[in-house]
Amino acid sequence: MKTGEDRLVRKITQALGFKGHADLALGAGDDAALLQSRPGRQLVLTCDWFLEGSHFLRDKHPPDSIGWKCLARAVSDVAAMGGEPRYFLLSLALPETHTGKWLDGFLRGLARAERHLQCQLAGGDTTRNRKILISVTAIGDVPTGGAVLRSGGEPGDLIFVSGRLGEAELGLRTLRHGRAVVRGNSNRWIKKHLYPEPRLALGRWLAEKRLATAMMDLSDGLSTDLTRLCAASGVGARIAIDKIPKAQLPNKGRSKFDATELALHGGDDYELLFTAHPRKAGQVPSAFQGLPLSCIGEVTRKPVVVLVGAEGREQKFVPRGWDPF
Repeated sequence: MKTGEDRLVRKITQALGFKGHADLALGAGDDAALLQSRPGRQLVLTCDWFLEGSHFLRDKHPPDSIGWKCLARAVSDVAAMGGEPRYFLLSLALPETHTGKWLDGFLRGLARAERHLQCQLAGGDTTRNRKILISVTAIGDVPTGGAVLRSGGEPGDLIFVSGRLGEAELGLRTLRHGRAVVRGNSNRWIKKHLYPEPRLALGRWLAEKRLATAMMDLSDGLSTDLTRLCAASGVGARIAIDKIPKAQLPNKGRSKFDATELALHGGDDYELLFTAHPRKAGQVPSAFQGLPLSCIGEVTRKPVVVLVGAEGREQKFVPRGWDPF
């Protein structure tokens, strides 16, 4: 006789389940999955929480966007290493009231992300809880010795970012001020917040061309994540405010939002932050597959992150991005 959890697991595996890839010797359904490592490759392992109340709001975020984003967030860490996603493990806790229509929507979004990101379910765990709690462990790989780390930045390297920063934070604030659930296609900022695109192709290209000396994804805001990259590399940075690509605000001059503050401290963009040696920086294009790439500063020997204003005035770049504590 099947228990309620058995039925729930069957629903998940039918929506996402094992598709017979040769390197996944055993997928969902047993005590653990069995993965065959490919010759000449190193595994990339990462995990990510996605929690109701902290990362999404049940009454504001469509369930399909929660399914999409919980996988996209984890896969973005693989992109930041220059890796290729392969499989994921899903741990899901939710109220019994959300095992029907809400779960169907969640699985539709997750299945769409699974196909789009080419990252297949290998297993996981389920339980019941008052709140919706999601944990995703993503498994990818990268050529042996080819991963790009946070710790490779050196003085004189130039600092680049992809995309426009602050757009996802603008989407979140727009969503919070709305009276009801706002669908992801209503504007580009809300879409970027609800359905982020991990920069997998860019990360792989930068790693393959050996252009990036250090790299990470921008999940917690430029001020926080740049500070982390500099700390890992034992360096500092000088960033020019006017070179940071910012969100194009609606109703210019009348918007209640500050594009610079959003770009400096807003999280959830899942763009790539990377450094490049000055001799190779010229090989970094102004756009990659239509995605803008911007040089925003340089790495310095003194381990302090400095923000340079339009008139050349310098101030310490204080981390004010997302911090759960």
